[in-house]
Amino acid sequence: MEQQPHQQNAEEDLDLQIQQLLWACASYDLTKIRELLKTVPASVQDGETGYTPLHAAINACHDNEDIEPAKEVMRLLFENGAIWNDLDANNETPGCLARRLGSTDLYEMMVDAGVRAELLMNRLDGFLPLSDDDDDEEEEEEGGEEVGENPGVIDIDTAAGNTATTASTPTIHLNGTELTGEDASTSNSAYLDSSLSFSADKLIDSSSNGVMMEWESSIMEESAALLLPTPGLSVLNIGHGMGIIDTLIQTKSPSSHHIIEAHPAVLAQMQQTGWRSADDETSTSTKYPNVTVHAGRWQDILPRLVSEGTTFDAIYFDTFAEDYKAFRNFFEEFVIGLLKPQGRWSFFNGLGADRQVCYDVYTKVVEMDLFEAGFDVEWTELPTEEAEREGEWDGVRRRYWALDWYRLPLCKFVAA
Repeated sequence: MEQQPHQQNAEEDLDLQIQQLLWACASYDLTKIRELLKTVPASVQDGETGYTPLHAAINACHDNEDIEPAKEVMRLLFENGAIWNDLDANNETPGCLARRLGSTDLYEMMVDAGVRAELLMNRLDGFLPLSDDDDDEEEEEEGGEEVGENPGVIDIDTAAGNTATTASTPTIHLNGTELTGEDASTSNSAYLDSSLSFSADKLIDSSSNGVMMEWESSIMEESAALLLPTPGLSVLNIGHGMGIIDTLIQTKSPSSHHIIEAHPAVLAQMQQTGWRSADDETSTSTKYPNVTVHAGRWQDILPRLVSEGTTFDAIYFDTFAEDYKAFRNFFEEFVIGLLKPQGRWSFFNGLGADRQVCYDVYTKVVEMDLFEAGFDVEWTELPTEEAEREGEWDGVRRRYWALDWYRLPLCKFVAA
């Protein structure tokens, strides 16, 4: 459809205002920025570079020793809804840009902004949609159609200063993958219905997503050592996968070793390799006399273990195709009933592992949520050179790990 002259003029005016805002942010002209923000959102992007006002302010700072003007501009932009994780044409968030330019203070500002936004979205996600029956009736009487299925729903992206199109907003799973569109791992149910491919160095789903890979072995080895410092402890592992950590747990001589696994293909593989003796909901192992395997989703099995009073000295959590909300439900609702008072637990920490700024944001978010749930967490940093080995990611659709260091969490009850 051909544009009308007034539409073209309006778009040209908006583009001019965007360029003026970007220039004002790069010049740290607070007066001009305030004026432009009355009509231009703080989340706009340049059509060619993809720069947001935050990108512009940070990029202009790298040659300046005084970063206070940049900080003032960034604070003003955040107050007006600037988005912390918008990507430019170079696939960099403002935080990525600050980190590359070596501006530590501005990078920390971006991390803190990301933490605030993610915490707000997580909290709002727990509230029911707001509605007013009287208002709804009045709207129906006026003959107007409802907009969307829930006209009273709060847009959590907008409320958190994240006004990007929600259709393109990715789900971030615990292993770090960001997913949109059709994919076997876009949901846990889709993953459990998918076929799996086993090899010596990786386990992938029907969409070629890496479910588990051999490079994680050093992480699992340290996790098992921290969780089980002495023989004779009881342990629960949620998510068998390739069996890396369960094999390492056995080297620690646990008194009892429970495993929860939901995927039918993994359960079949466990039966072939001796981890599981029978095709039952609960079975022993033909290979390890202290192992009990529970077939099914942890959401269905853990309530039974809690009701039976089963407790453990150590717990490890490493599932696939589940989001942070599910993980938070796990440690808020179940760990308290399963972990012994002096026990310890851990999880595979791949939250936001596709870029450093996201990893730093989610590290702080999970630390705050853990403390609120009654847990202290200690972090051990481990190098991940194995993930960079030649051919390591061959056949894998997307890398779920792109960082040099892994933060291993060890969680205990507060003051335990």
